[in-house]
Amino acid sequence: MELVARKADLVRELQFFQQIVERKNTIPILANVLIEATGNEITLLATDLEVTLRSRAEAAVSRHGAVTLPAKKLYEVVRALPDGDVNIETEKGGNGVKVSGGQFSSRMPTLPREDFPTITEPPGAARAGIKGSTLAQMIAKTQFAITGEDTRYYLNGAQFVLGPDKMTMVATDGHRLALVHADREGTHKGEDVKAILPRKALAELGRLLAESDGEVQYERGENHLFFEIGPRLLMSRMIDGQFPAYEKVVPKNNDKHVEFERDRLTNAVRRVALLSNERSRAVKFQVETGKVEVTSSSPEFGEAREPIAVDYTGPDITICFNAQYVLDFLNAAESDIVALDLKDDVSQAVMKPVGVEGYDYTYVIMPMRV
Repeated sequence: MELVARKADLVRELQFFQQIVERKNTIPILANVLIEATGNEITLLATDLEVTLRSRAEAAVSRHGAVTLPAKKLYEVVRALPDGDVNIETEKGGNGVKVSGGQFSSRMPTLPREDFPTITEPPGAARAGIKGSTLAQMIAKTQFAITGEDTRYYLNGAQFVLGPDKMTMVATDGHRLALVHADREGTHKGEDVKAILPRKALAELGRLLAESDGEVQYERGENHLFFEIGPRLLMSRMIDGQFPAYEKVVPKNNDKHVEFERDRLTNAVRRVALLSNERSRAVKFQVETGKVEVTSSSPEFGEAREPIAVDYTGPDITICFNAQYVLDFLNAAESDIVALDLKDDVSQAVMKPVGVEGYDYTYVIMPMRV
């Protein structure tokens, strides 16, 4: 194989593979990216057997062929080259690959093409077109609530529901739940889908969508989901499990309503949390007529408090939250005003952005007992 490609094109594509490949694994080939050169382009492919990414870039191909190279080291080398063309050429005998550009030249090891896993291809069935910017918003508003506990594997992802007119994404770790509904927009109306997408797949999908504002072609296979975004195809194994009945978790009778300026609340919680217990990260909301006082205390660091003026005339209530959980929502919400709906000091609270259009975002957070 012998080819010449532009450095900018290679760097742009190779960066997307850096979180796909595994640094530490028992299968060496999974640390490599497969490069296939045909016609006037190269195809790049990497997988960790759960999430797979395929992408394309223009190239002047002198000799067709395929080679695998260490994905992270190749990215570092190409990124460090001077601007211009990058030459990639396999040595006779196939034991190494020359990567060069400008006055720089290198020889990198390769692993056999035959060792690379066989990738599940899209079934070519009904596709659904999804507005990429909407899907990116949904991911950003839910992925932080995914649990990291392997024992509850069905919570290690977000449930994605594609209906006739609506899309839903929901994630929970048992302490908080992030739920977003959005209008379904797109050119094709494929089959309705309900599937649990792994955390890693959502993170990679979010990165890809940040580089494209076009439409996503979405397709479901027997055990995989496929997202085509421009020249890139992300393939993810679905999590096999039953997602909890999240509709029952969202409280319907929280009758105490408080609205905040989002930036004001964010800054107050961030400051007060500096003196909270490092393990629990607990902050209290003392809700009174006309104000909410955010407080924290810990034996190690002392105590902190900051009052926020609000339009509230209901009964007094004090409730305690994990500060990071509150900040996660405030960072994801895009509105100037956010609402906090409470029932009492031991029941789930609900936070929502106020005055947004195009989607419905609900954040349920369990109170802490300290």
